[in-house]
Amino acid sequence: MKKIFSPTEEHLAKYAQVLVRFALGGGKGVKKGEVVYLSVPEIARPLYIHLYKEILKAGGYVISNYVPSSDAENKFGRMFYENATEQMIGFGPNKYYAGLIDQVDHILRIDAETDLDELKGINSKLIFKKTNASKSFRELYFKKENAGKLTWTIALYGTEARAQEAGLSLKQYWNQIIKACFLDEKNPIDEWKKVFKHIENIKQKLNSLKIKELHIKSTECDLRIEVGSDRSWDGGRGANIPTFEIFTSPKWQSVNGWYKPSFPLYRYGVIIEGIELEFKKGKVVSFNAAKNKEVLEQLLKVKNGDKLGEFSLTDKRFSRIDKFMAEILYDENTGGKYGNTHIALGTSFRNLYCGKEIFKTDKEWQDAGFNNSSVHSDIISTADRIVTAITENGREVVIYKDGMFLV
Repeated sequence: MKKIFSPTEEHLAKYAQVLVRFALGGGKGVKKGEVVYLSVPEIARPLYIHLYKEILKAGGYVISNYVPSSDAENKFGRMFYENATEQMIGFGPNKYYAGLIDQVDHILRIDAETDLDELKGINSKLIFKKTNASKSFRELYFKKENAGKLTWTIALYGTEARAQEAGLSLKQYWNQIIKACFLDEKNPIDEWKKVFKHIENIKQKLNSLKIKELHIKSTECDLRIEVGSDRSWDGGRGANIPTFEIFTSPKWQSVNGWYKPSFPLYRYGVIIEGIELEFKKGKVVSFNAAKNKEVLEQLLKVKNGDKLGEFSLTDKRFSRIDKFMAEILYDENTGGKYGNTHIALGTSFRNLYCGKEIFKTDKEWQDAGFNNSSVHSDIISTADRIVTAITENGREVVIYKDGMFLV
């Protein structure tokens, strides 16, 4: 019988410490008396045990969502679509969502997919219908997060399915996780604090430049994006581990140009490859995909799913991720030779607004350039790129080149 690789207990214990004692709370960890919603798939049980224990040791309360993992005999995700009525698929337990978000201080979720083709052949309209049914959950937790009363983090547990998709053995896949999260270091939290200190320094410099517009040029894109003085740059806040990106939410109406990402997009159990996008005045006006174009089309048809919500850059000096991982959490933080750029179609981050006007309605936020949608799809390019900033006084400054920030 083939022996399946598994990480050591020491690595899992360190992983749990990073997530509970550092990532949650924006680098401060869980405090005594706080409530953590812990969502973990069954296959990640070894990590679940360490996470549960670490939250309790920190003095936190646990609301547990332990999810069955799909296997050859029981494909739970597919089972839902094959047996539920359309009414069931569109059901959103909004009262439950409201009570849950009101109760919790932190959300910790582990991703661990066991079958990337589980939803193959399922009507994409039904998949998006289910996604839209949980829109109120996302709106509630973003609202609480923006008020500074909720933090969250997402992390990855390596599986054979993900490793095979990435062309790696499970051991190689886990080695990327271990390196990326500094679990091979004596004190991973100290290493994360060093990285966050560097990220904070770059953020401050970017914000002091008063950038009006960005021009991103590479073999995979040519984009012009207006940022504006009422936007700030963010990163190093613990929402996602690992996280090395520095990002902003530009004015969606300003986006012009084309984008052909090097990495595929994984959404709702479907792999979309060979994506091509053209933007005019903030909207995707033409698109293509070599594989699963119809799913990309459905994604773009979601309300405001054809508009930009995020622009991000990762510095190769911070990230130790140097392999394709077939997982957005890692691929959007790839280091490698040139770091990476990613854009996200869909919702913006309202907490990046730093202007003086007060927006009360979704329409006011939308008019101000902050896109609002039920989707947020990160699409990644790893080609060598030059990012030039045009400041408010007309000065041109190259802020990123050869995979590194130059500020």
